[in-house]
Amino acid sequence: MQFSKLALFAAVLPAVAATTGSGIPTFNRDVAPILYNNCSTCHRPGEVAPFALLTYEDAKKRALQISAVTTARVMPPWKAEPGYGHFLDERRLTEAQIATLREWAKNGAPEGDPADKPAIPVFPKGWAAGEPDQVAQMTKPYTLPAEGNDVFRCFVIPLNANEDEWVKTVEFRAGNSKVVHHALIFLDKTGQARKKESAPGEGYECVGGTGLSLSGGLGGWAPGLRPSVREPGYALTIPKGADLVVQLHYHLDGKVETDQSKIGLTFTKDPPTKGLSLILVGNTRIDIPAGDDHYVVTASAEVPMDAEVTSVGPHAHYLCKSMKVDAHLPDGTVEPMIWIKDWDFNWQGSYKYVTPLKLPKGTRIEMEYIYDNSANNPHNPSNPPKEVKFGEQTTNEMAFTFVGITLDSPAQVPEFRHITSANFIADAVERGFEDEHDPSRGAQMKALFKMFDKNKDGKLDPEERQALVDFLIKQGVQI
Repeated sequence: MQFSKLALFAAVLPAVAATTGSGIPTFNRDVAPILYNNCSTCHRPGEVAPFALLTYEDAKKRALQISAVTTARVMPPWKAEPGYGHFLDERRLTEAQIATLREWAKNGAPEGDPADKPAIPVFPKGWAAGEPDQVAQMTKPYTLPAEGNDVFRCFVIPLNANEDEWVKTVEFRAGNSKVVHHALIFLDKTGQARKKESAPGEGYECVGGTGLSLSGGLGGWAPGLRPSVREPGYALTIPKGADLVVQLHYHLDGKVETDQSKIGLTFTKDPPTKGLSLILVGNTRIDIPAGDDHYVVTASAEVPMDAEVTSVGPHAHYLCKSMKVDAHLPDGTVEPMIWIKDWDFNWQGSYKYVTPLKLPKGTRIEMEYIYDNSANNPHNPSNPPKEVKFGEQTTNEMAFTFVGITLDSPAQVPEFRHITSANFIADAVERGFEDEHDPSRGAQMKALFKMFDKNKDGKLDPEERQALVDFLIKQGVQI
C-alpha cells in the first residue's frame, strides 16, 4: 500500500510541476497560453463573446469569473463527454489547466515576466478558408428589436445556378457577431421557402426547423467553429436553381441591431465520388407533465446500407438535460457516438468525428434523451412549470439526432434517403404524432395509420408497417 501511494505521488508530481512551474501561476507564463488556445477565438473584438481575452488587462479584471466558469466547466462551451466520440476542434480544458486558472485568480492574478508571454494570436481578417468563388449574402439587412425573446428566422438567398455545382468549402460569416448565435444552412430546389416569405428578403419565423422538405444541407456555424475544406470526392452538390435557406438564431442585446450575414462558397470541378446524406433519429411523441424531472424519450433508426458517420448533432429545447446516442452493430458491438450530460440549448452544434465511424448495414442508432420539467431546472422557461408537448416553439420540446453519413457512391443517396425517410415517418405513424401548433400533420399521420392497419387491431403489425414503408418509398418521400 505504501508503495502504491509513492508511485501515485511520483506520477502526479510531473504534472503539478509542469502546471505551476517554479511557483504561483502567472498570466504571461501559464494563463495566456490557455486563453489563446481555447478562448480567444470567440473572446476577441468583433466576435460573439461579450469581452476580449487577449491582454493581461483583459484577463486580470475577470480572473475570478474565469476561474469560476472554467471550474464549473461552463466555459469553454464544449458539451460532449470525453470517451463518447472523439471530435474535431474540441474545446475542453484539462484538470491541470483549470487548476492553473484557479490558482492564478486565488493569488491575485499576477502578470509575471514579460519575457514569458507568448505572442498574441493573429486571426484572419477576411475569409478563414481563403477568398470564396461566390459570396451569397442576405438580400437586405434584417432589423432586430432591442428586447424580447431570442429570434429564430430563416432567410432565402437565391444562388441562380444554371447547372448543378459541387462545393468543397462552405464558410458562414456573421454580419453582426454581437447578435448572431448560430446558423444552419439548407438547400431548397422546390421554391417552398420563397413562398413562406411575406416579401423577398424579409425571411420567416422558423423556430426548431425550417418547416420545409428540403433538398439537403450545407452544414452550419456556431462560435468557435472553423470552416473545413472537404477532401476530393466529398463535395456537396448544389442542384441547378436551388436557393440557400439560412436559419439564424439571434440573441438580442438590449438595443436595436441589424444583420446581413453571408456565406462563402468554394467550388470544385471534380464531381463527388462519395455519397453524402443524413439519418434523422427522433421521436415526435412528447408530452412532459408539469413537475416531472426525469421524463425519458427514446428513438432508434436502422442504417440500411454500409456507411460511415462523419458527424452527429443532437437537438432539443430548454427542458432537456441529458442526451446519449449509441450505435448497436449487428455483431452486438456497441459504439458510443456522443453523450451530453448537461445539455444547454444555447450551445448546440454539430460534432464532427476525427475518424469517421464505420457502421455496417443493419446497425441501429439508438438515442435516449432525459428532460426536467420541474421548478428546479434553471432553464425551464415556465414558472411555475406547465405541461410541454412536441412543437416548433422553444417553449415546446423536440428530440432529434442528426447523423451525417457518407456512402460508397453518390448513386446510393436517393435510395438511402427514401428508405430512412420512410422509416422515420412510419415510426411517427406508429407512435402517434401531435403538434399543438400544426394539427394537420397529426391528422395526416392518423389517416396513414388507419389506411395500413388492415386488421383494425389498433396497431401496425410487422407486415402492415412494411407495407406502409414500401408505400412511402414509392411516393418518394424525403425529410
